[in-house]
Amino acid sequence: MKNDPQVNHYRDIEQLIFSYADYIDNGDFEAVAELFEHGQICGSPGLWCNRGYDQVLKMNQRSVKLHEDTGTPCTKHVVSNLTIEINKQADTASSKAYFTVFQALPNFPLQAIISGCYHDNFLNAEGQWRFRERNIVSEFFGDLSHHLNAEVLEQ
Repeated sequence: MKNDPQVNHYRDIEQLIFSYADYIDNGDFEAVAELFEHGQICGSPGLWCNRGYDQVLKMNQRSVKLHEDTGTPCTKHVVSNLTIEINKQADTASSKAYFTVFQALPNFPLQAIISGCYHDNFLNAEGQWRFRERNIVSEFFGDLSHHLNAEVLEQ
């Protein structure tokens, strides 16, 4: 099973999905932007869309609050119910996963602040899987005031 190419492709794609969560939670917006260097990330349905490294970097720097004491958003993205479909002939894949974001700060007890689904498309270029597109469908909202900047919340 370890050398099964299908399993290896699945694990590579799974790692991309989990890397996004890890990078956001650590406030590493440059690493997030690198994930979308050849792709785009969008808020569905048609709320916003950012393509490539520069746009994705600026979006996160503008919208996500980093807290002084940690230099991070003080969040934990939990990704679950992951399904991945791989089209070996086309070197493409798609996935769907649920996400829930938890946040805690000294004066803000641990709580879920947003949840929804990620709908992702991937491309295998030169043996390496990369994001082609991520659509974030946010469905349930809690208190986002400690996570997103005010101008983003007003949209």
